[in-house]
Amino acid sequence: MKISTMLLSVAMLATTCGVFAAGASDEATEHVNAVAAGDVDKIMSNYADNALFQWVGGPLDGAYSGSEAIRGVWGKFAKGNAPLTAKIEQVSENANPKGATVSANVTFTGKTTIKVRYVMVYREGKLVNEIWQIDPKLAASY
Repeated sequence: MKISTMLLSVAMLATTCGVFAAGASDEATEHVNAVAAGDVDKIMSNYADNALFQWVGGPLDGAYSGSEAIRGVWGKFAKGNAPLTAKIEQVSENANPKGATVSANVTFTGKTTIKVRYVMVYREGKLVNEIWQIDPKLAASY
């Protein structure tokens, strides 16, 4: 009886992690598409109130903490660049019951081409930490 209970628990945990990982990947894709569209309200709907955002490289380089600061940087980006198309490659998801991390290579194309290594951390379905690493030499695979 104990073995069957243990197997059921493991199966339930695996299912929960799989669903959470898929949810985080879907959220990350929606977030990237909102960035490409320049939809600041949609972008902001993904963040937790106390989120941290590290923008590494380019004219908006810096660390942004909290909704107001993050909204400001995305507003500047959208005003100067949107609309863009986004090509998402090399997506990697890692999840456990405490949260999920999604990383990807994203190429935004519009007035200019912006190659980004993207890392997003989700907890309780909200984006809590984001790294936007400008990488002009970004490869489609590592």
